[in-house]
Amino acid sequence: MSQLSQASKECQQFIRPVRDVIELIGGKWKLPVIVALSFGNQRFKQLERLIEGITPRMLSKELKDLEVNGLVNRKVYDTTPVTVEYSLTEYGKSLDELIAVLRKWGLDHRERIMQPSTETEEVKQV
Repeated sequence: MSQLSQASKECQQFIRPVRDVIELIGGKWKLPVIVALSFGNQRFKQLERLIEGITPRMLSKELKDLEVNGLVNRKVYDTTPVTVEYSLTEYGKSLDELIAVLRKWGLDHRERIMQPSTETEEVKQV
């Protein structure tokens, strides 16, 4: 096998699992839902308030997707009115480390883009 095709195969083997993760938790709302649930069990309205901008329809869809994929538990209590509570499964909690790394990168990125870059300063001086 040539070096190029070996590198291509290794690249594909690296890309596939990353693509799987993006399929599972990608999109605008899945990670915010997971993060909100990482702070503890939440009811639907609590999640709606915590996740700014999400519509009830979208929240319902994302919770169902996350439940189907084994990341979220939905527990229905026999109360009047019925109480439904969502929580992360152990599998969902396994994303904690990944989320911490993403948060750190996001904070670093935000800090970086808020500071004037040297390229921008050089252009202003010309």
